[in-house]
Amino acid sequence: MPFQTHHSQPALHNAMWPGVVGKGPGSEPSIDLDTMLKLTAAAEVEGVKFDGVDLFLALPHTDIDSSDDDLKRLTHKVAALGLVIGSLVAPVWEGTGGGRAMGSQDERKRFLTQIRKACRIGGKLRDLGVRHYGIIRIDSACNTAEWATDPETNTKRIADTFREACSIAEEHGERLAAEGEICWGGMHSWKRMVQLLELVNRPQTLGFQADMAHTLLFTLGYNAPEDRFLPEPFDWTRAEQFNEALRLLTNALRPWTIDFHVAQNDATVKGSGSHDKTGRHCLPDDPNGKLDIVRHAGYWMLDEKGKPTRAFQHICWDGCMFSNSVMMDPNTWRDILATMIVVREENGWD
Repeated sequence: MPFQTHHSQPALHNAMWPGVVGKGPGSEPSIDLDTMLKLTAAAEVEGVKFDGVDLFLALPHTDIDSSDDDLKRLTHKVAALGLVIGSLVAPVWEGTGGGRAMGSQDERKRFLTQIRKACRIGGKLRDLGVRHYGIIRIDSACNTAEWATDPETNTKRIADTFREACSIAEEHGERLAAEGEICWGGMHSWKRMVQLLELVNRPQTLGFQADMAHTLLFTLGYNAPEDRFLPEPFDWTRAEQFNEALRLLTNALRPWTIDFHVAQNDATVKGSGSHDKTGRHCLPDDPNGKLDIVRHAGYWMLDEKGKPTRAFQHICWDGCMFSNSVMMDPNTWRDILATMIVVREENGWD
């Protein structure tokens, strides 16, 4: 894909967690962090490479209880490949040591403990000189069925927990971003996501993480049909109607967006392993992909007047649920990098 370089910002990152998320029992083996880092560093398009990576703070990748020496080794490994570290995913779920944000006092305590540990790692990586930007990613760690037993009370409890998480983040000089994904209760629709952010009311500390593969599903109302923008069934030949739905969606959430994932989606919710029934990430050129990646990324990166929001210093590709054979193919990451470069050329800044 030929391109001309006009913009140097935002930085281009690759997510490391696709080597873990959706892998394991019931699916394919996970791909270790070293392999994911090397595949990322090796990708190159006409002299342009990925600038960095975003990390998942859980084993088998990066231990949330990493020692200072562990983090020094990680820093040296990443820097030796010419990469930096950006955003970090806090492992707030029960299976990784956390608990539901709307759960019992003990569950909420575990949730907040994971936030504190993630913030400590973020600060240490800054001190070590490998992390200059990025957020700590969180979600409610509860499913939609549990949340739906008492929506308003549960949303308030999530907001209370998130507010405490904000205080922890502020102590460490960090910002938090709540990921809009249809599998997380209280965050499973655009309207509920806005409601939660407004209830927390800490915009300097808590923002929104937009992933194009997940936010597409907000327009279709999966898990929240009352909040859908598009009719059921939707005729995908009606491109302008789809574009208008995305405009409405991004106008509502863009003011909150402080972290952004570029991705493709085929409008299905078929995942894999532990991450089934959520947004399916596809390759950029997937024939079933519904997004015009470059154009629709601009809905998030540019304001309503077409000016860059400059709300984040990097963008990240998220390739969750790709098969291992796809992820081990160097051409996969070259093609993804090429797409990211064009996204930056059309929607970036200097």
